[in-house]
Amino acid sequence: MREAMEFDVVIVGAGPAGLSAACRLMQQAQAAAQELTVCVVEKGSEVGAHILSGAVVEPRALDELFPDWAARGAPLTTPVSEDQIYLLKDDNAATRLPNALVPKTMHNDGNYIISLGNLCRWLAEQAEQLGVEIFPGFAASEVLYHADGSVKGIATGDMGLNESGEPKDSYMPGMELHARYTLFTEGCRGHLGKQLISQFRLDQDSDAQHYGIGIKELWDIDPDKHQPGLVLHGSGWPLEGGSSGGFFLYHGDKNQVVVGLIVDLNYDNPYLSPFDEFQRLKHHPVLKQHLEGGKRVSYGARAITKGGFNALPKMTFPGGLLIGCDAGTLNFSKIKGTHTAMKSGMLAAESVFEALAGGDAGGSDLTSFTQAYRESWLYDELYRSRNFGPAMHKLGTYLGGAFNYVDQNWFNGKLPLTLHDNTPDYSQLKPASGFTPISYPKPDGVLSFDKLSSVFLSNTNHEEDQPCHLKLADQQIPLRENLPLYAEPAQRFCPAGVYEVVEDEQGLRFQINSQNCVHCKTCDIKDPSQNITWVTPEGGGGPNYPNM
Repeated sequence: MREAMEFDVVIVGAGPAGLSAACRLMQQAQAAAQELTVCVVEKGSEVGAHILSGAVVEPRALDELFPDWAARGAPLTTPVSEDQIYLLKDDNAATRLPNALVPKTMHNDGNYIISLGNLCRWLAEQAEQLGVEIFPGFAASEVLYHADGSVKGIATGDMGLNESGEPKDSYMPGMELHARYTLFTEGCRGHLGKQLISQFRLDQDSDAQHYGIGIKELWDIDPDKHQPGLVLHGSGWPLEGGSSGGFFLYHGDKNQVVVGLIVDLNYDNPYLSPFDEFQRLKHHPVLKQHLEGGKRVSYGARAITKGGFNALPKMTFPGGLLIGCDAGTLNFSKIKGTHTAMKSGMLAAESVFEALAGGDAGGSDLTSFTQAYRESWLYDELYRSRNFGPAMHKLGTYLGGAFNYVDQNWFNGKLPLTLHDNTPDYSQLKPASGFTPISYPKPDGVLSFDKLSSVFLSNTNHEEDQPCHLKLADQQIPLRENLPLYAEPAQRFCPAGVYEVVEDEQGLRFQINSQNCVHCKTCDIKDPSQNITWVTPEGGGGPNYPNM
């Protein structure tokens, strides 16, 4: 028997959506002089440990949540000073695009270069001051239901199980957290969100969801090269042919830059390795000039939900809501999801509080949220960007970019047509027989590095003697189907060296190094057989990102 705790609202995930919801709930409760119990559970060892984003942040939602955020010490201290957009032609040449030819959604006037992990740490401080209880190191592993099928809350995972699932001396059973309403804000491809979408058929009227993998590094650079507020974006080489995406490089504070690559997960070549594409990208002169002479200090990777407006599922169900990147509120045309996630959390909090203040016992499907969302700037912004991703997928970098320039700059996102892309990313892979293996340059240890040294910099740690959190529906599929047909692409799409095909005296074997996992969820998304399911490991396991 598990112990149970009762709350008015339980929030799964201490990211920008969940923490904004928690703060807004308590702001309303205090304004109305009402008692309210709100709990946030976070699988990372601390708030921010699993948060990874570029990040250039638009402060619109933060302005609404805490108008005095600057006086409160919010970590937004580096305003964007300049935008540069490049089209990389090959490994040496590039064209800088005039700002006048760039979709206006890519301009960053009034935005800030930040560490999203540090912003979440600050939001957690505000939430706790308002009376929110935050439990880091506890992973929500199961959705609990009432007899009528409505969501009752969540259960945290058992701790202290060995690899076979048997209790060790350190065993501690999970705890049930019951709530009148439960908000799921796990980030991209949340494993409980995935279950809820299926359980309640939330995506039955939506386009197929689409994803990218974002790989990021934090560098200390030569102070003479540091240009606080400089933002670089670009596309083109090395992602060509059947692959697409784009790079970013931001000059933050303290002589640091962040550099990264987003690879759309709809690529077709099973030999492509997003990690290795990123490593060779850094040798391009456009990026190299900023990094040369510097030192890499952190590494991480995370999938992003980028299907946008057309792929958004229904976000309400009996007893709860699915918000932020768990639902897919990122605005791909801006390459930004923080302000939209925060706004979705605030709207959810307002609908939940209205219901509870009116005597709602919980368990309802809060249609008031849907109405509030449709009347908000969030809906308007996502609607205006609805064609951005499908245009790039269907028309390619050049024609898609031209379409988006016309749509965004001439029609303000309101062209009288809607493009759709309903082919799931995992089904885009083509047989390996149609491709030549890609020979990636050997890392030089100066600008480019291998996977294991990169994972080391992510501070990733898992208790090794625990059940594997990467579940195979069929243990034979990797070698029986994926290897002969796709050269087993998990070896390459994973940015952390989790999956290997090894040969020993017994022959070939599919090996899962789950202790390396940085929780990016790419395997759950891109596996062509949809045979891998990512579930939460023991709470506190995974990366521990500083300043990311």
